[in-house]
Amino acid sequence: MAHPARAAAFIDDKLRARWHDSSLWFVRSKRDRMVNLFPEWEHLRETASKIKRHTQGRLADYLEEFEKNATALGATVHWAKDAAEHNEIVLSILQQHNVERLVKSKSMLTEECHLNPFLERHGIDVIDTDLGERIVQLRQEGPSHIVMPAIHTKKEEIGELFHEHLGTEAGASDPQYLTEAARQDLRKRFLAADAGLTGVNFAIAETGGIVICTNEGNADLGTSLPKLHIACMGIEKLIPKADDLSVFLRLLARSATGQPITTYSSHFHGPRPGGELHIVLVDNGRSDILGSDDFRRSLNCIRCGACMNTCPVYRRSGGHSYEATVPGPIGSVLNPAHDAEKYWSLPHACSLCASCTDVCPVKIPLHHQLLTWRKEIAAKKYLPWTKRTGMKLMGFVLKRPGLYRFAGWAARVGLRMMPRFLIYNPLNVWGKQRDLPTPPKQTFRQQYTQRQQEKSVDTK
Repeated sequence: MAHPARAAAFIDDKLRARWHDSSLWFVRSKRDRMVNLFPEWEHLRETASKIKRHTQGRLADYLEEFEKNATALGATVHWAKDAAEHNEIVLSILQQHNVERLVKSKSMLTEECHLNPFLERHGIDVIDTDLGERIVQLRQEGPSHIVMPAIHTKKEEIGELFHEHLGTEAGASDPQYLTEAARQDLRKRFLAADAGLTGVNFAIAETGGIVICTNEGNADLGTSLPKLHIACMGIEKLIPKADDLSVFLRLLARSATGQPITTYSSHFHGPRPGGELHIVLVDNGRSDILGSDDFRRSLNCIRCGACMNTCPVYRRSGGHSYEATVPGPIGSVLNPAHDAEKYWSLPHACSLCASCTDVCPVKIPLHHQLLTWRKEIAAKKYLPWTKRTGMKLMGFVLKRPGLYRFAGWAARVGLRMMPRFLIYNPLNVWGKQRDLPTPPKQTFRQQYTQRQQEKSVDTK
């Protein structure tokens, strides 16, 4: 199902759509305030982009360096070519240690690989310990945002959910009360866990260490109580040196939530005493993207979610309308790279306003990549006949100046004369949640001609 069809149900709930829009814009505004207090922001963005591009140019070498140094610290490094191999590796590690209960901190990679349902089918109890992830897990749905997984959910709905699953008071919706209830329930899960699994925000080739950034401390609890720690990371999370880390840490939290830094930035160099650390390096299509001149820079992404917070389409249509682990502008670039036929509509879920490119902390040219994907998808003949016909008709008009001028005149007259209900009605899908400006009294050509005449008079 294409993005517009999936977005329709979200848009029909007008109160939720407006609330979702304003909530995300609030986060975007916090980001702007923080950035404006930081004079070297643009320098940091450029530095981060250069570090990522350098790493991509020598990725194979840095991956081998990371494996060597991580192994020297006592970690075990595994390589997975795709999601299926990743899941099998994690399962085999858990089965070797007779794990029955796994606590897991937020990891978009494991969401991408659909690890939870895979492990549950093999009898392992998986508990997501990030509050937002726990909410969507109890709701039996995926995250709608990569940083705020439950941003689409209202506190009253969470209250009903916790009443059903955690035994909170019926009708309770106080955030502090609900958070405390979740904390008490998760504490028991941490104490009973046989293993902890985390994602990885950054891996450092020079040291063989990994860094995990959280605001709740759940990753620290999940890795310090059980003796077995499994860390799963996409190969693009690598950076060359420890000195590079400070650049990304200053960019990440400011871009994601408008904080100066995440509450916890935890560094892991080898396993804890008496424990084991397994690091799973996952490709899952990343090498193919690395080989593309057009889309390589999408691997710069540090999963801050800033592009989603600013995107007018994402804010108004919700993350689930993308039907993908990573939604929003960056998801609209990455997902077609995995399956262009399935995700053909996502590059069109974009106004090309370039706001995503403006806020990206690692300077991914997202709107350019989305425009390129539109051309690629058209070339692959994945566009439906309605879009193909519309584009051919537009091309026919644009190639004929006289017809173009007539069409412009007819549109201006029509917008002035026709009643609104004839233009904005259920049959005009484009007009839903949009409004055209009042037609100007003069066309661009008329204004240009008039100004040229005025200039010639002034020069005489």
